[in-house]
Amino acid sequence: MDYITHLRSMVGHEKVIMVVAGALVFDKDDRLLMHLRQDNNTWGLPGGYMELGESILDTARREVLEETGLELGELTLFSIYSGPGNEKTLHSGDQVALVQNWFICRDYQGEMLKQNEESLDVAFFSLNDLPKNLFMSHKKVLDDYLSGAELPIIK
Repeated sequence: MDYITHLRSMVGHEKVIMVVAGALVFDKDDRLLMHLRQDNNTWGLPGGYMELGESILDTARREVLEETGLELGELTLFSIYSGPGNEKTLHSGDQVALVQNWFICRDYQGEMLKQNEESLDVAFFSLNDLPKNLFMSHKKVLDDYLSGAELPIIK
């Protein structure tokens, strides 16, 4: 049983703090890696929930590998988001207060998986031509990246 399933077996749908990690992965042409999410058919950044025993860097690397097939190398902290603006109720009814940790990566290897359990498609996009149907909680991450604010961004 994974950590989230175990935790939910004890607390039901009550609000819990969940740690999330992911990456803004850029190719040599400065295009951003995104995946078409299986759960809601929107384009988002690869990332997801931390499991017990993982470091935040391990979580980002595992999630990107699971969702895209790419193995990340060096990661640089981009942002941390927490607080009331990061609380939500999931489709399952589970309530979460997210602590989101995002990294920038330009160092990766492997072959992209176009489709898997979590992704319907995976592609690199020009920052000037991002998909219109973006996962809403990732829009603020992209807006902050495009703002050119001093890093790391902590909100």
